[in-house]
Amino acid sequence: MKSSKVKAHFEEEAAEFDQLILKLIPYYKEMIESLINSIPFNSNQPIKVMDLGCGTGTITKQLKEKFPNANVTCLDLAENMIEMAKLKLDGYDDINYLTGDFYHFNFTEKYDVVVSSLALHHLIRDEDKKEFYEKIYSALNPGGVFFNADVVLGSNNYLQNLYIRKWKEFMDKNINIDEIENKWIPAAEDEDHPAKLVDQLNWLNEIGFKDIDIIWKYYGGAVYGGFK
Repeated sequence: MKSSKVKAHFEEEAAEFDQLILKLIPYYKEMIESLINSIPFNSNQPIKVMDLGCGTGTITKQLKEKFPNANVTCLDLAENMIEMAKLKLDGYDDINYLTGDFYHFNFTEKYDVVVSSLALHHLIRDEDKKEFYEKIYSALNPGGVFFNADVVLGSNNYLQNLYIRKWKEFMDKNINIDEIENKWIPAAEDEDHPAKLVDQLNWLNEIGFKDIDIIWKYYGGAVYGGFK
């Protein structure tokens, strides 16, 4: 059992992280809502779900609210994110937690639903992403679905510059311009490795996903996926 001091620290950090996401990611609530709404199962079904890069547990919490009988496995690279997710999801049954790196993670069970939010763009090479999509496909039960809410590249330089400009305009509503230019833009350039959305849809098709679709999009943010 964690001390109340440690618990309070994680609760504060989780609250700050959740508020920061709303300031950094355009229309994040709508993005996540569209992902949850795309899961094609009845609300009372005991579906098995994997949340890749669970962060503070936002996706899983909304998923459990809609699918209370879901058994969810939350995976994240950062132990502190897992701890924050445990706090947010305290009181929910049938949630498992794993700490692991996408590069070394292998699915050992089958799932009805695999979801991810703002995580898979950290895979560095396009080939890394495609290989991970193949792992996801293999881990899905027949009729299962994969949906990803993530950052994407524009199909050419003009569109990509537009995406960045619209992202800056959104952040400028909540964050001062110095912080945008000196912290968040350099961080994205250093740590993020998004791929073109059209390329990723083609990869999903080549792997064998069907009924592939773009559920939601706002410039450089998209929700997309397909069925097995």
